[in-house]
Amino acid sequence: KQWYQRRVRGMSGPEYTSLPAADLDNISGDIFVPGVESDGNTLDEPISTTLMRDIKAVGSKFYHVIVPRDGSLLLNDWDLWGPLIICTLLAIILQGHHHSDGSHDGGPEFAQVFVIIWVGAGVVTLNSKLLDGKLSFFQSICVLGYCVLPLAVGAVLIKLFGLFGLKKGLAAFIVDFIVVTLGFVWAMFAAVCFLKPTNNPGKKIISTYPVGLFYFVIAWLVVSQP
Repeated sequence: KQWYQRRVRGMSGPEYTSLPAADLDNISGDIFVPGVESDGNTLDEPISTTLMRDIKAVGSKFYHVIVPRDGSLLLNDWDLWGPLIICTLLAIILQGHHHSDGSHDGGPEFAQVFVIIWVGAGVVTLNSKLLDGKLSFFQSICVLGYCVLPLAVGAVLIKLFGLFGLKKGLAAFIVDFIVVTLGFVWAMFAAVCFLKPTNNPGKKIISTYPVGLFYFVIAWLVVSQP
């Protein structure tokens, strides 16, 4: 402080202003970033509180897919936990199995389902960005991933039908086809509700077509599961 006092007192000229020595003891300050809440730190909260908040957020987004309406929650508060859960569930249900005699039932491998869903969502998002879509990359991935939920529900129902005695045949295929068709329409409707306001008005059809193709591929995997 003494060195600082000497420097201040040694300055002269209109561009310098000397500080009284008494004021040097009162120099203080803090770091404040405008627009950032100072009480939003969650590092000190219990892990259970953090998990419950994340679970509630994911559950709320699932509800918005089940009852498509306002898409601002999925767009503004995006996350990838829900798509990861759905993708893992689908991969577990759809993966093929090797039998003791060395044969395979023809189902996809666990990693193949992951690649189809994530790479497919990435390609659809890239197409949207090239067509001047307003969503960021991860916002679009979030919406596309959450809207796979109806097809995942359909896959679970088909698996349960098989476990409870619905034998493979024409009747079973018709039931599976109806369930998957409803899931496909539901997924498309939810995705379009969320993505339509963010697409270029003059390119909505060409923006929506890849979305339908993406869900059609997943629907085909579901209906053709062994």
